[in-house]
Amino acid sequence: AAFALSAGVIYLYFFQGKHWALNNVLGICFCIQGIERFSLGTYKIGAILLIGLFFYDIFWVFGTEVMVTVAKNLDGPIKLLFPRSFVPNEETGKIDLSLLGLGDIVIPGFFLALLLRFDAHIAKVGTKKINIHQSFPKPYFHSALVAYVLGLIATLVVMIQFNAAQPALLYLVPACLGSSFLCAVVRGEVKELLDYSEEEEEEEEKPQDAAEASTEDKKDK
Repeated sequence: AAFALSAGVIYLYFFQGKHWALNNVLGICFCIQGIERFSLGTYKIGAILLIGLFFYDIFWVFGTEVMVTVAKNLDGPIKLLFPRSFVPNEETGKIDLSLLGLGDIVIPGFFLALLLRFDAHIAKVGTKKINIHQSFPKPYFHSALVAYVLGLIATLVVMIQFNAAQPALLYLVPACLGSSFLCAVVRGEVKELLDYSEEEEEEEEKPQDAAEASTEDKKDK
């Protein structure tokens, strides 16, 4: 069923005019797959990556026209499209669209996924074998998610208000980094956040998995 649905969406997109809504469906699917399969490893690596891309995005959007030109002219689900108005433009006969690159979703998404796993670590919930229905406090994830949404809204408002391309990471990076670090300061967990490493957590979980497997073998015997 999932394969048939995917094939149907792809067929409609490529053979029925590449509607902006179908473009967004494919783009969101790519984002989810990317975030699910990639891990930053540590908070410090995530912060360094975001800060580097913060300046990168500003330079390529404000300093040159390369990124804007490529994003507008490259036809494919590498961006999300948002109608500025549902009334077609009199000159082109098409509705005017604003766009958001998938990188502006995936890169912060990696960081938010890291914060969610850090929440699980603080709550003593294993991140390797996790019950998706298990409830635990998520202060870092929720604060960063709210800040991300507000940063995204600010990006779209400024873009539409000034009718000019905006580097989304200019708003998203301070929102994600600032909210997570502020949350750590308020909770008194700055050291824990900066020292957090998913590699160390995986090493800690290996003995537990081995012990569980040994217990299950004994029960079977």
